[in-house]
Amino acid sequence: MSIQVELSDLAVTVARYRFAYLLTVSDESLPHALAVTPAVDGDALTVDGIGRHTQNNLLARPGVTLVWPPESVDEYSLIVDGQAAASGEKSVRITPIRAVLHRPAPRPGPVAEGACGSDCVELPLRTEPSSG
Repeated sequence: MSIQVELSDLAVTVARYRFAYLLTVSDESLPHALAVTPAVDGDALTVDGIGRHTQNNLLARPGVTLVWPPESVDEYSLIVDGQAAASGEKSVRITPIRAVLHRPAPRPGPVAEGACGSDCVELPLRTEPSSG
């Protein structure tokens, strides 16, 4: 199921969560996670308080992911992929590319072949400029 969402709708969705993990990739191709509180800033997300490892990772590999965990197993995680750019010494500005609400699907038996075993709702981001 796909639901087209304006970036302003992403802001409403983000507001339902307490914090996120900012995921970057190190020079050794290892994931690096940092707990953050992103803020919606126009057409981007901003994160303050990043450290040296995170900054070095995103400068070398600007593709990042933000994961907002759910409060309970029955709720969705919010996952946003984006392109990051340093915005000051300890801040980053992330332009969202893709957003999805994701949770494991409750299944009484084994997952059927070809099924992903999850309950996902894709949130494509509008790329056209808004009028108004």
